[in-house]
Amino acid sequence: MRRVASITPGLATNGDGPAAAGPEPVRAPIAEPLRTEFAFELPRGYVDEQGTLHKHGTMRLATARDELIPLRDDRVRENPAYLTVVLLGRVVSRLGTLDEVHAGIIENLFASDVAFLQDLYSRVNSEGHTRAGVTCPECEHRFSVDISGGRRLGES
Repeated sequence: MRRVASITPGLATNGDGPAAAGPEPVRAPIAEPLRTEFAFELPRGYVDEQGTLHKHGTMRLATARDELIPLRDDRVRENPAYLTVVLLGRVVSRLGTLDEVHAGIIENLFASDVAFLQDLYSRVNSEGHTRAGVTCPECEHRFSVDISGGRRLGES
């Protein structure tokens, strides 16, 4: 009696049947789509002339043009600290129900809201995300939180 082994193309055999084909091919990681807009909630909010509070908004990623154009602005030339106001006025694309967000709106935000937007700008344009690593002062457990607003720490 004669034994015959059938061979499937691409598979090695060990005489008793097909053996492992070797390591599986390396698959490229699935890339997340590029996020260009980031929702946020201001700590205090902007109050318009009618007394309406605007807290929720959207910031988009800055382009090189967004960072260069303000340098030609006369307000920035007179007062370099005004660069932040002009730059945020370009990249904050939505704030509450306002039709338009511009430097005039940004300069009337509370200081804590401007500081929040500066930090958000830095995070999304330098690090590409809105998460921050934190450590619990009680148990020293490390975790990350989304600093763009929305839920507050401890809320679910």
